[in-house]
Amino acid sequence: MTEEASPATRANAGVFLFNLGGPEKLEDVRPFLYNLFSDPDIIRIRSDVLRKMVAWFISTARQRKSRDLYRQIGGGSPLRRITEEQAVALASKLKEAGHPVRVYVAMRCWTPTIDEALEQACRDGVDRLVALPLFPQFSFTTTGSCFNHLKRLLAGPRFRPRTSNMQVAYVDPWPEEPLYIEALADLVRAARGRFSTDNPGEIHLLYSAHSIPARYVTEGDPYLQQTQKTVRRVNDLLENAHPFTLSFQSRVGPVKWLEPSTSEVIAELGRARAEHVLVIPISFVSDHIETLQEIDIGYKQLAAECGIREFDRAPALNTHPKFIDALARIAVRSM
Repeated sequence: MTEEASPATRANAGVFLFNLGGPEKLEDVRPFLYNLFSDPDIIRIRSDVLRKMVAWFISTARQRKSRDLYRQIGGGSPLRRITEEQAVALASKLKEAGHPVRVYVAMRCWTPTIDEALEQACRDGVDRLVALPLFPQFSFTTTGSCFNHLKRLLAGPRFRPRTSNMQVAYVDPWPEEPLYIEALADLVRAARGRFSTDNPGEIHLLYSAHSIPARYVTEGDPYLQQTQKTVRRVNDLLENAHPFTLSFQSRVGPVKWLEPSTSEVIAELGRARAEHVLVIPISFVSDHIETLQEIDIGYKQLAAECGIREFDRAPALNTHPKFIDALARIAVRSM
């Protein structure tokens, strides 16, 4: 973090809200997948040529299945729309607090791209930039990828002449940011009220996070540890009243991923005759394919097949007021 800037500096400040992005229509699915799997921080192959060949193969092989999944949620991802709503809400909150700064959506694998966001920031005369990832828990594959790409752009010939005087603050991970934790706990409390039992000990909380290859953790990726910290903090606010499990979803390919998988845990809960299961999308701050299809459709069907009588999901944070307040506090600390 950096020291607080003067009001004059804040007036020329900008905030990048980083996310990965998602296909907005079915025709976007294959190019989105190609962008995703050609990212050197996701597919860690040193050779650019070989990595792009792998990305072409995966995107070609998976496009039909992925299109079917997106078709189930209306034909495209709402991630861009939600992120833009978060950006508008954050800009409004910052302005109310006396920090009239511009907030830009910057997607790593789709539009508006980080390149496009930086181009616009240059045109707007931004000289102080806060790089704020919408990933509370750091991973090489998410925050790391976004930061690395921005650093390459700043050092490259396209932007270096215009950004040589631009100060950039890269936001630290925020897995225990108090208002973020409070917002999650609020959503859990509201969701558990939909169950037929009011005994919290009978409602199993299933914290489902996006998985990453297990070897990344052994190579120093702090994602698992930081996700565990978030879960502990939320449970503390809920007075540790619920049984819970942390699991991982969205695995792709034959490599070993973080365990246990969400599908395996749901099956185990069914065998244990659990009747009430509430899923919390712990590493997702916005609704997208992993919440709307993978959890709400795929896992819900699996839960029914496994004999779980009540299966529900806490909403993603999206534009929850406390979450926007959390983002504002994080941004101001880095200005």
